[in-house]
Amino acid sequence: MSPACTVARPRWTLVAGAAVCVGALLTGCTQSSGASSASSDSINYALPANFTPNWILPIGTAAHLNTNNISIAAALWEPLVAYDGSTGQISWNKAASIATAADFAPDGKSVKVTLGNRHWSDGRPLTTRDVEFWFNLIKANKTQWAGYNPGKAPDNWTALERVDDHHFTISFDRAYSNKWMLANELSLITPLPQHAWDRTAGSAPVSDADRTSAGAKQVWAYLNTAAKDISGYATNALWKTVSGPYTVRSFSTSGKVVLSANKRYDGGEKANIATVNLLPFTTPAAEENALRSGQVDYGYIDATDLDQKDSFASRGYTVKPWTGWAITYMPYNFNNPAMGAVFKQLYARQAVQMSIDQTSLAKVIFNGTAVPGYGPVPQAQASDFVSPVQKGNPYPFSTSSARALLTDHGWTEQSGVMVCTSPGTSASQCGAGIARGTRFQMKVLSQSGSTVTDNMMSAIQSSLAKTGIGFSIKTAPVNSVLSQTPPCTSGQADCSWQLSFFGTAGSWYFSAFPTGDSLFQTKGGSNFGNYSNPEVDRLINASTTSNSAQAVQDYSAAVAKDLPVIWLPEPDYQISVIKNGLGGFAQDSLANFHPAQWEWTNK
Repeated sequence: MSPACTVARPRWTLVAGAAVCVGALLTGCTQSSGASSASSDSINYALPANFTPNWILPIGTAAHLNTNNISIAAALWEPLVAYDGSTGQISWNKAASIATAADFAPDGKSVKVTLGNRHWSDGRPLTTRDVEFWFNLIKANKTQWAGYNPGKAPDNWTALERVDDHHFTISFDRAYSNKWMLANELSLITPLPQHAWDRTAGSAPVSDADRTSAGAKQVWAYLNTAAKDISGYATNALWKTVSGPYTVRSFSTSGKVVLSANKRYDGGEKANIATVNLLPFTTPAAEENALRSGQVDYGYIDATDLDQKDSFASRGYTVKPWTGWAITYMPYNFNNPAMGAVFKQLYARQAVQMSIDQTSLAKVIFNGTAVPGYGPVPQAQASDFVSPVQKGNPYPFSTSSARALLTDHGWTEQSGVMVCTSPGTSASQCGAGIARGTRFQMKVLSQSGSTVTDNMMSAIQSSLAKTGIGFSIKTAPVNSVLSQTPPCTSGQADCSWQLSFFGTAGSWYFSAFPTGDSLFQTKGGSNFGNYSNPEVDRLINASTTSNSAQAVQDYSAAVAKDLPVIWLPEPDYQISVIKNGLGGFAQDSLANFHPAQWEWTNK
């Protein structure tokens, strides 16, 4: 559940909200059509609580990016290159992709892509003109596209040339890592039905309007306006022309979505289940009640409820953790006028990190459904990206060592909190910008609505206190946390925040290649705390241009040691509860769901 989607497609998880009745989802509510236990031709899938689907257009904007929207759109319009982590290793899933091959030039400055022999649901061929249509819309409207980071796609794509209906070439401004380009940039492309969508208004004829910047802006405005009409998703002719295994049967403003198998789908991931009911919930408790009453075939429970595993097993379910390709962290605000100067001292960040007992948090708070995370690359799933430095935990838990770091740098404990008593810039003093009498007292604005998060924050508060670091906690809904903790300069009114937490189920979900350009590069699109380190910038650039895994590991090691954020345990995306007999798939660590992969094996 992601903070916004950038090139790395972050996803913020959300467990919050008021308990109100949505359809038949709360015990005691009147059952609505389609909410009963699924038949052999249908399935009821529980969406995360208070994370309502609200966007159908397969081009994301900042206000409409969550995993549900992305997964639904991918089931309707297959991406050029689809990545999937459900096999245990993240890789290109060609069965769910429009492209069948991507051949990079030896110099790394271009790629030739081959499309499969595919058709739209109206029978028209899917061609490279549909890829060009996407490219023209993005190029003319890039600042409104949530996938945009300055200097990255489409800025670094100097040209898209159609060779024929099934081959096209993209040229780059320099050589890039083949793996990074394929996983993090080409995977952003979704061929769109140019023959149906290339119009400037509902009453306008289809044309080649996208081939001029002015026309592409008009087409963009038309499509985005239409996409804001959620109640029209099932009836608007725009959304009837799809390439994926499903079509939309209904899509309510309350969040319930019904998908029907696309009978004209000619790709490699044909739907096994005719009808997919995606059910919204306002609270985890409401969803759990629906599970217990048999109204849900694929749902979830909170980590604190793992002791009830046997109860769900007796009801015909299997409980299975869903591991995420994510990192979890609390960003520092390095520009905060009160504490920014303290946060800029590496020794101070080291003292904070050494005061976080990640092993105990993962075991006790998360009931074993999280793993410690020591750096910028996900560690819950094996990969070649994690450096030995990050794996080895450069700052092991030790409040005594953390205290020594502070006292060695001019801090003295007074009334339970460390106070700067030796200001200055020598090795034994507090550091630049830290005034005498500054108290090491931090405050965090944390996501509300999760017992696990509340318990973790309380445990961190107690642990930091042993080091002599104060830690006060304020909570708010995740959207409020994000809006109140933006990138800022010290003179701005909204720069009063010090620490932010929005990662109950993972703070940042990556694309297949875990680059740091959005998160930790200077002025990165999701660099909330204004972190800046020229050497890290260099390493990030190297990781996107080199084909060597060592380049990513060098970045992993440097950021693990420099601590731009407080690293925290990486929780499972969710604890899934799956009806026995539902198979044909494995859980995707990229946090997407793939309804075409589901099938009933016992019905």
